[in-house]
Amino acid sequence: MSTSARCPKCGLVQSSRESCKACGAPLPAADAPLLRTAPPIVPGAPLPGPQTWAVAAPAAGGTDPAFERDRFLLRQRMLSVNQKYEVWDEAGQPILFVERPAHFLRNLGALLAGLAAGGVLGLLLALLGRALEGRVPSALMVPYVVLAILAVIVTLLLVGAGLSQKRHITFYRDDSKRERLLEIEQDHKLFLVSHTYTVRDPDGVPIAILAKNVFTDILRKRWTCDTPAGERLCVAKESMAHAVVSRLMGKLFPMNFVFYLGSGNTVAGEFNRRFTLLERYVLDLSADSSRRLDRRLGLALGIMLDTGERR
Repeated sequence: MSTSARCPKCGLVQSSRESCKACGAPLPAADAPLLRTAPPIVPGAPLPGPQTWAVAAPAAGGTDPAFERDRFLLRQRMLSVNQKYEVWDEAGQPILFVERPAHFLRNLGALLAGLAAGGVLGLLLALLGRALEGRVPSALMVPYVVLAILAVIVTLLLVGAGLSQKRHITFYRDDSKRERLLEIEQDHKLFLVSHTYTVRDPDGVPIAILAKNVFTDILRKRWTCDTPAGERLCVAKESMAHAVVSRLMGKLFPMNFVFYLGSGNTVAGEFNRRFTLLERYVLDLSADSSRRLDRRLGLALGIMLDTGERR
């Protein structure tokens, strides 16, 4: 009977065998039921009771084994319309595939529709303003022009945002995208001051809120990770050296963020971009030896530090 087993190290589902064909780790008991031979009945001996078969214990917190590690290596695929990331373990074995669709045609159409709506409104207001010339005091025409410009801008934004598509981020087992493990949902289409994203598990249950404030980015970029109830889990801050140099050199300087537990100064790890031509990153949470920070949230925040910052 054909059986399957999931590797506890890299998460690969494969035919039952002694060790994983991808990373070589020992495999647990197969996921599918096995035909077993009942133990012989010895005359005079008590009959055996119900059998309890050993089952591999789930990872801490019930998370998928793919997230149960301290270091993640990330590579962004180039020459792709959608933002795509491959996540590897320290041995270079692929463990996750992450994608953020661009919805290019939909969002381009929304932009063109917003421009058209703003243009039509601007034309109507211009014709109205011309008709009002000489009929109203000239002192009132200046605020009229200002209000007309604001109305055109607001119309463009509302129509464009209303027709655009939110860009959610999904974590899959692999690039076949058959098994979803985590999702980061964009909460709002328009961002004025605060950008917020909701992290959901495979069942759609919210487990965290990621957020940034545009005003704090002026001097030093900062992202927060809170529980849905508002309890602070961690903060990712741009390293001070990177903040100073990047303000002078732009985004040419490699990214460097430090993760802190809660709202304090206890370092949990770092998220760094390697200084290479390709988009390669290292998320190292080994400083959080007690694993107070859910690794799913650490990795979700790491992905947001790249795609959310438009690196």
